[in-house]
Amino acid sequence: MVYPEISAHELSQAIHSKQVSCREVMQTTLLQIAKHNPQSNALVSLADEGVLLRQADERDAQLARGESMGWMHGMPQAMKDLSNVAGFRTTLGSPLMRDFVASEDGLMASRMKASGCIVIGKTNTPEFGLGSHTFNEVFGATRNAWDARKTAGGSSGGAAVALAQRMLPVADGSDFMGSLRNPAGWNHIFGLRPSQGRVPMVPAQDVWISQLGTEGPMGRSVRDVAMLLSVQAGHHPASPLSIAQDGQAFTAPLDSNVKGQRVGWLGDLNGYLPMEDGVMATCLDALKSFGTLGCHTETTGLGMPPEKVWEAWLVWRQALVGPRVAPHMLKAENHHLVKPEARWEYEQSLKLTGPQLMSASATRSQLYQKMLALFERFDVLAMPAAQVWPFDANERWPQQINGRTMDTYHRWMEAVIYATFAGLPCISVPAGFSPDGLPMGLQLIGKPQGDFALLQLAHAYEQANLDMIRQRPPGV
Repeated sequence: MVYPEISAHELSQAIHSKQVSCREVMQTTLLQIAKHNPQSNALVSLADEGVLLRQADERDAQLARGESMGWMHGMPQAMKDLSNVAGFRTTLGSPLMRDFVASEDGLMASRMKASGCIVIGKTNTPEFGLGSHTFNEVFGATRNAWDARKTAGGSSGGAAVALAQRMLPVADGSDFMGSLRNPAGWNHIFGLRPSQGRVPMVPAQDVWISQLGTEGPMGRSVRDVAMLLSVQAGHHPASPLSIAQDGQAFTAPLDSNVKGQRVGWLGDLNGYLPMEDGVMATCLDALKSFGTLGCHTETTGLGMPPEKVWEAWLVWRQALVGPRVAPHMLKAENHHLVKPEARWEYEQSLKLTGPQLMSASATRSQLYQKMLALFERFDVLAMPAAQVWPFDANERWPQQINGRTMDTYHRWMEAVIYATFAGLPCISVPAGFSPDGLPMGLQLIGKPQGDFALLQLAHAYEQANLDMIRQRPPGV
């Protein structure tokens, strides 16, 4: 086995069986970063190489004594630049935060470090994590792993590209409006948005209402995604709505007989969602794989007007995003340093009323009930992970899709809101490529708290499409 070609799961086994040393893994990782990161700009705030090699030597010494910290023992890891890691900058991609150094770990970093990983730096993200295009005024833009002229997606764009280019074995990300799924689809990897509460968000300003955003795992295989989820998941008392199930449940074998499972194809919601040419065809080709697995596929709809869901979504998003931006708007001299999309979210949030939020919550509840009704007929729901192919990295966001104007900076991402709004697990799996070689992802939405069953079906899909999934970006 040769790192970094092997999976993270195989890497963990190789480290623990001493087929490869933690120092060798770190040295190879640093070589990959030196080769690919100058162009892709996926990793930022990198640690000193000498310090990292000494930490790798410490991990090797532990193994020599018969001590293992866990599944991630000796694995290089870079945390998304929205999460705190002690001693590293947490810039949020904002010029106002460019010099902030965290004094302690967030829960994500704490759990992954406890499993033995070595933090080498951060993964790039758009300012405040807003928008599915990873660029900011602190570090610049992250470039797509398959075409450096194109966007990497976001907000976990740096994580997705680092994975695709073999600079990391697995990666953490977070997802509010497709931030794990969109960049995964656009960089030909797997990204799981876990069930609401599966991965606790600690620290958090609010632990009761703000449940739309969640952290989660990304990997080059479903097995790797499941293993990283096993590290990330599990109840924490500081997150009272977190799910009590222990993360170790996700270390179980994923092989299963999926014959007879029912897949509901939501597609473009009967023409409601505009799609760039070729997106639907690519995802429909991917959907055929379920037929070869013995699954049954059928076209379906939401059961309620999608526009009503979007209007409720805007209220919830502005209510939750506005307060995140608010502290940076306290000083008038800071306003010009906050990107216009973030200022818009803040300004819109100031207009919201309590009755508006409660009305939007009722619509959200209605959507959840409609999704439950769909899951009486289907085991999983499927739709494209994005409505457009990766676009020019110099654009801020797509202004139109097939002649239909996008009325907000995130309207072109509408396809990802349904799993988020209903709190459902959703994984983006590689679907295929455009004629000019750009990747696209397929969303698979699972039943409430059905993360493991969803991973099993995604694993079966992966095994049926290994030749396509194992394709690598140019130069990797």
